Amino acid sequence: MGDVAKLAGVSHQTVSRVLNNHPNVSGKTKERVESAIASLGYRRNTAARSLVTRRSRTIGVLACETGQYGPANTLLGVEQAGREAGYFVSIANLREVTGESINDAIAHFRNQSVEGVVILVPHPDVLAALSDVSVPFPVVAVGAGTGTQLTGASLNQRLGARLAVEHLIGLGHRHIGHISGPPHWIDAAERIKGWREALASAGLEADVLLQGAWDAASGYQAGLELIEQRSHDEKPAVTAVFVANDQMAVGVLRALQEANLRVPVDISVVGYDDQPEAAFFLPPLTTIKQDFEELGRRCMSAVLHQLESDGGNEEQIVNPRLVIRSTTAPPTPPAAL
Repeated sequence: MGDVAKLAGVSHQTVSRVLNNHPNVSGKTKERVESAIASLGYRRNTAARSLVTRRSRTIGVLACETGQYGPANTLLGVEQAGREAGYFVSIANLREVTGESINDAIAHFRNQSVEGVVILVPHPDVLAALSDVSVPFPVVAVGAGTGTQLTGASLNQRLGARLAVEHLIGLGHRHIGHISGPPHWIDAAERIKGWREALASAGLEADVLLQGAWDAASGYQAGLELIEQRSHDEKPAVTAVFVANDQMAVGVLRALQEANLRVPVDISVVGYDDQPEAAFFLPPLTTIKQDFEELGRRCMSAVLHQLESDGGNEEQIVNPRLVIRSTTAPPTPPAAL
């Protein structure tokens, strides 16, 4: 820092003010200091700075299933927001959600002296385990909901499910099935509730509920089961299906195609997430768009707010929206079948 000050012709304190974005530095002085920094290739010694300030400028992120579209993009939003605020992000990725793995992750964050933790695992076991662990830093969580003491940010899963089902009802569908995610995931449970609520509001029954595991293979198996039910059940056949994510919808579309069921002529399909490939499915998928990066940014904002204000804040809600493409249409009249 002394070399930078000498080259820029300023004091050591002025260099420090520029590095910390202090407002009491003129534009010309800031340009001289930044030019000297670039010329000398100066980088802060963060370890030494932490010893002086007693702050690590590090936020821990407890994550799971980061190979999936939603968690991966939420993590990206957390990292970007952290970097913009001058924080590093340390990630602990859970291979499986157990009390032991969660405790190990919290111990890892303690050893790194993180200043706060963002939980990107919308799973009740994680929230329950955290309630039994004493943590010396603020913790916020994705989708913690109102039943816990944790704050954070959530995607409005129930609203998204209602938008999907209301779209199908508006087209004239009266028998709408649902292929859910794993029941122990908060997101999956909330989407089931939204599906039921939309049907109940229209006076319709929620009588066809199948389960997947977020991946295309499980969607394919659920699609086969749906086809079997359409063939043998005495009750009216499902004319539309709301699938809890786009990955499972890929498998459903494959199963329907193999059974010579035309989408959307014979059956309509709505997905969830609006991953980039959804517009290029065959046919292009009607789905619910979620802004995962915004969710990540709001989680980082929530934990930084707690650090700066030494207090909690209200749950932040990110609302989804319906994206209509080519997999939904009015049901074919029985006489035309």
